[in-house]
Parts: sequence; C-alpha cells; structure tokens
Amino acid sequence: MEPRETFAPTVGELGESGVLARVLAQLSEASAVELGPGDDCAVLRHEGDIVVTTDTMIEGPDFRLAWHDGFELGWKLAATNLSDVAAMGARPTALTVALAVPLDTPVHLLERIAEGLDAACRALAPGCGVVGGDLGRAPVVTAAVTALGDLEARAPVLRSGARAGDVVAYAGELGLAGLGLSLLFAEGLASDGTASADAVPGLWAAHPEVLAAQLAPAPPIPLGIAAAQGGATAMMDVSDALSIDSERLARASDVQIGFSSALLERGFGEQSGVVVPVEAMLHGGEDHGLLATFPADVALPAGFLPIGTVAAAPKPRSSVEADPAAARMVVGQVAGRLSLDGTALVSRGWDPYTVQYPGTA
Repeated sequence: MEPRETFAPTVGELGESGVLARVLAQLSEASAVELGPGDDCAVLRHEGDIVVTTDTMIEGPDFRLAWHDGFELGWKLAATNLSDVAAMGARPTALTVALAVPLDTPVHLLERIAEGLDAACRALAPGCGVVGGDLGRAPVVTAAVTALGDLEARAPVLRSGARAGDVVAYAGELGLAGLGLSLLFAEGLASDGTASADAVPGLWAAHPEVLAAQLAPAPPIPLGIAAAQGGATAMMDVSDALSIDSERLARASDVQIGFSSALLERGFGEQSGVVVPVEAMLHGGEDHGLLATFPADVALPAGFLPIGTVAAAPKPRSSVEADPAAARMVVGQVAGRLSLDGTALVSRGWDPYTVQYPGTA
C-alpha cells in the first residue's frame, strides 16, 4: 500500500486535458476494442449478446479515502462491476469510468485510481479494460463505472431460474470483507467519528486478509462462465450480503433457500487463516463472490462449494410479501424465503437508504 501523502498538482491546477492525459497513460487497451478513448464513443467487438451494468461509489457512504489509497479504490471499482458481469455468465470486455472530484484533489489520486482499475482488469478479467468515461467536478470523490460483457452465444444466467431440489453453491471469499469493514469502524475512526488514516498501516500489518477483502476484493470472475457452462440454473453477485442477496434470488425464482451451517463452516469457516463465523458469512457483505444454484445431479464446477438447498416456495405467500407497503416496514427483507438449519432466517445487509455508518450524512 502506497504511503498516503499530498501530491501536486491538483486537478484544478492542471485542467481537464492535462488530467486526462495523465490518467490515460495508466491504462492498457482492452482486447475487444476497435476504437478506444479519444472519440465520442468507443467501438467494441462482441460475438454474442451484450450484458451491461452500472455502479456508483460516493466518498462517505461507499468508501473513505482515509482508508483506501487510489490504487485500492480503482481496483475495487473494477472488481465490483466485473463480478456483476460474471454473475450473468458473461466474459467482461470493457469498462467506462466517470470520475468527479473536488478541485483541490491531487492529480496523483486519479492516476492511482486508473492504475488500480487497469491492474484489476488485467488480474481478474484479462482482455478487459477501460475504454472511455468522463471527468467532472463534485463536492466529494464520486465514481460511476459501467461494465460490458460478451455472452459469446450463451444464454444469460438469471436470478429467476432456481428450482426446488437444486443445490445452492458459492464461489469466492465469504464474510472476510464484512470483518474488514467492522475492523475499520472499530479501530479506524477519529474521536469525532470520521475516518482516520492513522490506524490503517497497523491494521494492514496485523490483519492483511480481511483488509484486502474489504478494500481490494478479488472475486472469482472466470467462474461465472464456468458456472454457466456447468449448468447453473440461477446466479448472482453477492455484494450486499449472502442473506439479502439470496433472498432476492429466492423471490425472483419463487422458491425457498435453506442454508446449512455445517456446509458453511466446512467450506468457509476458515479462509486465509482467518476464522469466519457463520453470522459474518450470512450478513457481512461486499465479498462479491458468486452465488449459484445447480441441479442436484450436476457436478459443481471447481471453485464452487455447496452451502444449502432450494425448496418450493411457501404457500400461501405471506401477506407481508404480497403487500409492498407492509414489506417496507419489515427490518431486513421479507421473512419466509430463507432458513438456516431449518429455522426461519431474516436477511440483513447493505441498503443505501437505511444503513447509517459513522461519519456519513
């Protein structure tokens, strides 16, 4: 991790053309590019249908610059979008990135963000790269990333295909990122509740696995295609928490999902030498692994581990689920779609409109 220092010049001093030249110098070319940055649009080659996704990260509710350096932020911006493409069973091909920052932002921060974006693409999805975007001005650092992927003549894997009898499986880290965030909030805040950089080097030294999982996740992007080719009936990226995202998949497929604590502990109870409680696996969030369901008679692709089973939806469906107004009054998501060892489980996870972390408005 690079030392956090103040670098000159600022974006206000260099201007858009100067900033853009320094940012573009950090980027590699994507393999699908016919025409890259410089015109009004990039031109890409694709073999099949295209999937597209967009995600926005805002300084404060989504990240703290006191905890991230620019490289880590750029890496996370790429990783979180690449995992959405992988969750459809597509091959990531290109990213566009819009960055808006205050005028006093050091240009070096944008260079480091670009370096992180490029490094994540090369490591997680070789051939994918940043093909364009936009630079702007904002009160806080704000990033919007759009990712594109090629289905290569495959059908997309949707959230709505899970069926009773399927095996629920997961690939990637599980619970580590949530532990990292809890650690940062426990030991990385100043007395006024704002993020402080002072404790971060020590936390990296003492807890590198959970800090890396939170600040620079490495989701298993190639396993999205492996799952699609291996017969996955449904799949999604797990970003807000395993429980809340599983509940979304269960509702989309009109099924129930039952987790096994024994399977969770067997597959993910110790990761990179870190003991991870089942509670953290279920509700931690931000691991960006892949949740998928497979027919029971299909061998799971390498990298996927079983964590539960799919059952038929409860009938009749609950009055709460049928009434959107009532559903909004329930803490977490609607009960009845999830269970843990046969006991009903109410999901919890990240919701940008209800979760309040220290130091955010």
